[in-house]
Amino acid sequence: MKLDKLPNLLNQNENIDFYKKLLSQVPDLIFQMNVSSSRNIKFPFISESVIDYFELTEEEIRMDTLAVIAKKMLPEDYLNFLLLLEASFEKLEQFRYEFRCKLPIKGIRHFRICASVEKEEKGDFILYGRIEDDTENLKQILKLKISEERYQFALEASSEGIWDLDVKTNKVFFSSQSMKMLHFEEKDKIFSIEKWDNRLHPDDVLKYRTDMQKLLDNQTPSYKNLQRVRTKWNDYKWVLSRGKIIEKDEEGKPLRIIGTHADLSVQIEKEQELKRTLEILSEQNKRLLNFAHIVSHNLRSHAGNFKMLLQIIETEEDPEIIQETLNYMRVNSDDLNETIDNLKELVDIQTDLKPIREHLNLYQYLQKMIVFLGEEFRKHKVDFNINIPKDVTVFYNPAYLESILLNFSTNAVKYSDPKRIPIINYVFNYEDGNKTLSISDNGLGIDLEKNLHLIFGMYKTFHKHPNSRGIGLFMSKNQIEAMGGKVTVESEVGKGTTFKIYFNE
Repeated sequence: MKLDKLPNLLNQNENIDFYKKLLSQVPDLIFQMNVSSSRNIKFPFISESVIDYFELTEEEIRMDTLAVIAKKMLPEDYLNFLLLLEASFEKLEQFRYEFRCKLPIKGIRHFRICASVEKEEKGDFILYGRIEDDTENLKQILKLKISEERYQFALEASSEGIWDLDVKTNKVFFSSQSMKMLHFEEKDKIFSIEKWDNRLHPDDVLKYRTDMQKLLDNQTPSYKNLQRVRTKWNDYKWVLSRGKIIEKDEEGKPLRIIGTHADLSVQIEKEQELKRTLEILSEQNKRLLNFAHIVSHNLRSHAGNFKMLLQIIETEEDPEIIQETLNYMRVNSDDLNETIDNLKELVDIQTDLKPIREHLNLYQYLQKMIVFLGEEFRKHKVDFNINIPKDVTVFYNPAYLESILLNFSTNAVKYSDPKRIPIINYVFNYEDGNKTLSISDNGLGIDLEKNLHLIFGMYKTFHKHPNSRGIGLFMSKNQIEAMGGKVTVESEVGKGTTFKIYFNE
């Protein structure tokens, strides 16, 4: 059976001419295909675009129809074409098929065929339908798919999530990356915006709502807010949320907002760590400057004494006076050694930026200190009360904790009022979530109006006592601050003093 050049079977009358002209304007290939019971194929009608569609040569036009189809189609598509065609005949279902042809000029082209199937009494079949060149459409789909894949890859590589808010319904789409950011299942989700809002840190809610309302009120062209969001593990992550209105109604009211989420936790933690380091360095510089003044003052005093005593020895002839002067020099030398030891201890505290910390049982350490001072407490008949839970721990340097407890306790005994039995109270508490320890006594007390600015100074004493050196409170304050805490004092002359230590964990 031969494929006629371009059969002109519909030129019998004017109506048929009209339909022929009309069909010729259709970009798709319109055809009628007859298939005999012996599976011979012919096309009683086919639109004039067939030659352009399939780049038919004169030789191919004269060839058997099935042979032309087999020549043009890719082999794997030709086999499926025959199988699906037979299936359509059996079920009398609409024949739909996508296939590829390899053409001399256009190369590989993708076609789509859609035809209705009818069966005649003799067992022949007639198909009416159209063929369209789907190549460009598939190219666009492929480009879109590649573009989406690139976008998805870029999104995953950037670790940014996507959110898309429907303002009317308050439903919001969260991409899998946003969910992963909070340690949830890595899967796109749609739920009420309140579900995200309820995970915001309480301190960030007001700023978030203010920034979002400005966008909704068209006060700003875009939205940007840094917020702490609670994860599935109940910790918080710093998330930078940005958004922009992409759709409005006729009155200019927002309908849809789309934006991104970026996890800035690591960056902010590094910035905070850098800020803390700078604060430490600044504080260290202040302390070093103060230390320089102390060293200059104290060593100058000792040096002046030595110079004066040496001048006496050089000019004095009386042996007794010379011997007495030498005794003074020995005392001055001992004082100088003590001063140097104190300064060395202070240097050790100041230069240890990260002292070793351990979880220490506060009650046990206090008991250990009381045992150490047992003889001193018995000698002065000290009455002490401990109000500290036995399981409370503090994250502290062991040597510092021992020194601090010892200094405040010995001061309470040293400056007790001789007219009454010394009483020392140790009270543990929480203030704003921070652990505190108060050490109170009923001793002589200090006039804070005169001496508050001096109380923690080096070599500052406020009562006449033979063992007063004015170094204990100074050292304790430096140790407490080296651990990131602070110490406060309340005192009244004749009633006693309370020192409160704040632990920073």
